Amino acid sequence: MKLRKNYTCPLELVHDMIKGKWKTIIIFQLRNGKCSFSELYHSIAGITQKMLLEQLRELKHFGLIDKKTYDGYPLKVEYFLTGQGEKMLSAIKIMQEIGIDYMVEHGMTEILDEKGICY
Repeated sequence: MKLRKNYTCPLELVHDMIKGKWKTIIIFQLRNGKCSFSELYHSIAGITQKMLLEQLRELKHFGLIDKKTYDGYPLKVEYFLTGQGEKMLSAIKIMQEIGIDYMVEHGMTEILDEKGICY
C-alpha cells in the first residue's frame, strides 16, 4: 500500500496506485454511485471478501474512494468515488472501450454478450 519515494514519471505513480487485478474493477463498479460492501462483493465475480476489503482500504488510502458509515444496527457502510476517483474512472472507461474493441476484433464477443456489454 505504500508508495515508493522515487518515481521517474507521474504515470508510474498512478500505476502503483491502481495496480493489481481488482482496483480498476472496483472503481468501475462505483461508477453509478454509492455501494455497500455487500453490493460490491456480489457484483465482482471471483473476488474474496478479504481481498475486497484490502483493495477498498488501499483505494481509500490513495484518495480514490471514500466511505460513509451510518449509525444503527446492522452497521451500514457505503463506498463512493472521490473527485480523484471520478478522474480515474474516466481513464478506466477508456480502458474498457479499448478492451471491448480488442475483443470484437479478435472474435471474443461471447463474454461481452454474456455480460450484456454493447459493442
